[in-house]
Amino acid sequence: MTARPSPARPTGPAAPASAGRRWLAQAAFETATILRHGEQLLVALVLPALALLALSLTDVPDLGPGRRIDLATAGVLALAVVSTAFTGQAIATGFDRRHGVLRFLGVSPLGREGLLVGKLGAVGAVITLQVVALGSMAAFLGWRPELVGVVPAVVTVVLGAAAFLALAMLLAGTVRAEGVLALANLVWVLLLGLGVLLPTDRLPDALTSLARLLPSGALGDGLRLSLVEGGWPLTQWLVLAAWTVGSGAAAARWFRWSD
Repeated sequence: MTARPSPARPTGPAAPASAGRRWLAQAAFETATILRHGEQLLVALVLPALALLALSLTDVPDLGPGRRIDLATAGVLALAVVSTAFTGQAIATGFDRRHGVLRFLGVSPLGREGLLVGKLGAVGAVITLQVVALGSMAAFLGWRPELVGVVPAVVTVVLGAAAFLALAMLLAGTVRAEGVLALANLVWVLLLGLGVLLPTDRLPDALTSLARLLPSGALGDGLRLSLVEGGWPLTQWLVLAAWTVGSGAAAARWFRWSD
């Protein structure tokens, strides 16, 4: 005698996903968007790779004392952080705001907090991929970082990413999308020579003090101090933390979720 199959249990609506799962899903979506977007991938990986080749295989500009490949790699890693955390995020967020995406997501179960956490996660994931790819390329070219400087370099990257992401949100939330596109690319070009690729002590005296107070100078000099000299860039960390707090507070105050 065969047992009667038990009747199917009625099922109600699925329980909503937890906040953590929503945030992880948004971070994965943001990361995939960056990696699939040709222009963002160009700025995030291709241009830093070309800069690494140009700096390591030529003798201009003057990068100061030390092995050129080591100095070049530290600067290019700083460039990668600026490209992903600032330029890419400012442009993407600016156009999302113009098209109403931010307004829609802000009132969805994801919420504004989840949207920001997703962007943070995506920036962290992409920067990790950049460091691995560019670091491998630099190692092939002869890069030998100071191992004692790896931990302070990681801290510098985290603080730099936070500072530039806060600046990206401030720009994207207060300027129209076309203006964000122009300003983000202009700032990216200007920062190359204000501490990112070019050390601040190689600049004219009139610009040195200014560049050291900018997040670009703090990030670039901090990575060079860590990876080339094995030092702890405490002063640069303070500058980056100040920019993070100031820009984050300004973005929280003036960020507009729609045009």
